[in-house]
Amino acid sequence: MEMLRYSLVQRLLHWLIVILVLALIVIGSLLGRLGFDGVKDLVGIEMTNQLYTYHKTFGILVLILMVLRLVLRRVLAFPAYQPPLHWFQRAASLTVHSLLYVALILMPVLGWLATAAGGYPVQFFGATLPGLIGKDEALSETLFQYHAWVGWTILTLIVVHVAAAVYHWKIRRDGVMQRISLI
Repeated sequence: MEMLRYSLVQRLLHWLIVILVLALIVIGSLLGRLGFDGVKDLVGIEMTNQLYTYHKTFGILVLILMVLRLVLRRVLAFPAYQPPLHWFQRAASLTVHSLLYVALILMPVLGWLATAAGGYPVQFFGATLPGLIGKDEALSETLFQYHAWVGWTILTLIVVHVAAAVYHWKIRRDGVMQRISLI
């Protein structure tokens, strides 16, 4: 019998990463637009420090979960499209999914490096992770700019991904959504 859905672990990882990434985009946008002082003026120093800590922690968590997703994708089978997709839809799906995987791994790596280059601690829950590179303010600024660009890329890919999902769910009604849904 042909598998019609991803494994439960793969589906849970997908939706956990969705929640984390959306929260990270919101927090990252706030931190990026207002900067440390702007956020501090808005919510106070304690909450500002917590937001930065949460952003770093959940970013590293996304990196770990994405690596786990890649491993599971190689180890576990994944369902064929039933009915099969047109070649263009298969190519578009593969492109968007591949770009999302690359971007969701690149994004936290850039954040980690930018943070370290800025001389700030790279926090993961209660631990401080190694910085990986030395302090370099100019490099930090450049890496944070790349981090922001990748964030906009992720947001664009999410919009395309969600639009395709809604198209398959509401217009084509072809069962594609069942592959990743939790219900």
